[in-house]
Amino acid sequence: MAMPLDGVRIIDWTIFQQGPVATMMLGDLGAEVIKLEERVGGDPGRGVMSIAGAMIGTSEGHNFYFEANNRHKQSLTLDLKKPEARQIVYKLVEKSDVFVQNFRQGVAGRLGLDYKTLSEYNPKLIYASATGYGPFGPDSAEPSFDYMGLARSGIMNAAGEPNMPPLNITGGIADQMGAIMLAYAVLAALMARDKYGIGQEVDTSHLGSMTALQGLNVACQTILNAEFKRMPRAAAPSALWNHYQCGDGKWICLAMAQQDRYWTDFCNALGISEIVNDPRFDTMARRAENAAELVPIIDKVFASKPRDHWMKVLKEGGDFIYTVVNSIADLPSDPQMIENDYVVDYDHPTWGQTQIVGVPFRLSKTPGNPKAPAPEFGQHTETILTELLGYSWEDVAKFRDSEVI
Repeated sequence: MAMPLDGVRIIDWTIFQQGPVATMMLGDLGAEVIKLEERVGGDPGRGVMSIAGAMIGTSEGHNFYFEANNRHKQSLTLDLKKPEARQIVYKLVEKSDVFVQNFRQGVAGRLGLDYKTLSEYNPKLIYASATGYGPFGPDSAEPSFDYMGLARSGIMNAAGEPNMPPLNITGGIADQMGAIMLAYAVLAALMARDKYGIGQEVDTSHLGSMTALQGLNVACQTILNAEFKRMPRAAAPSALWNHYQCGDGKWICLAMAQQDRYWTDFCNALGISEIVNDPRFDTMARRAENAAELVPIIDKVFASKPRDHWMKVLKEGGDFIYTVVNSIADLPSDPQMIENDYVVDYDHPTWGQTQIVGVPFRLSKTPGNPKAPAPEFGQHTETILTELLGYSWEDVAKFRDSEVI
């Protein structure tokens, strides 16, 4: 079946998460992705289990991190400090559409892998860079990791409740969002090339991507000079826009913005009809004013029965807007996740049967495909050199002897 990026070749000179996830997403859509890796060691993501172990409680097992960020790719190992290795890259650039890198500002230029140099070999090349803070400004050359993106973007002070210290969010959220924006930018540049016949530079960053993610909050600040406040769950101004713990320890989330439309039916469903006309709660304004009294009443009701009970009660009691509060561990078995292929079963060639994150959108006639393994270190070096670039086996042997590959 045809895929949207069939015939597009991408050179992926990226490490860790922000860059690799972007090219992985493009690989899901059919692009051929050739990953350039340092000849000794490769992408540091290959060894990340020793870091991730502290967060997940183990440093043993499969390297989920590298696998999740690098499926579909071919691995080509090179010592890019050597001229012969750079000549290999230049030959590859001539046959490619996109070059992606996420190294600190200046690294690509010192190695002769900057846009100015590579565009001489392929004027229609799309050269994509992922950084921490953007290509301009006083901090443009500063190094960055996901944690820096969370901090600089303000989201650590938007998450959580009032008076909490800045809140870390695990899972590489800034890296992931930066990757999504980079893939988005590359797709836009590919369309521009098809329309206008031009190559160009593409830049995204942790800071810019996380700002876009918080667009509504940032717009509120820029236009009204105010930002959304952290809201206390125990005294939420709208008791019907809040989350509650049920008797089995599981949580349920309500999101009924038009409170007055739902208030009477909601109280009746929960068996607290006596507070419908309580003067403390009989209007939306009074419910907000007396939230610290109302929320504990609803807390007590939900805590009296397990979540499944309340899910059934709300389903049968009215046209309410509600859902479960999942943990990450709940997601792989959530029926909505499964039915929409947000997670998919996959028979990995080494690990056997497992599940992987699917393509997060649907294309009815040219669907993406997430089912492919990440490459072994240097797995495709000889194939790329001989079959794609036309080097002889004698050339390959010389490259190995001189430690170019």
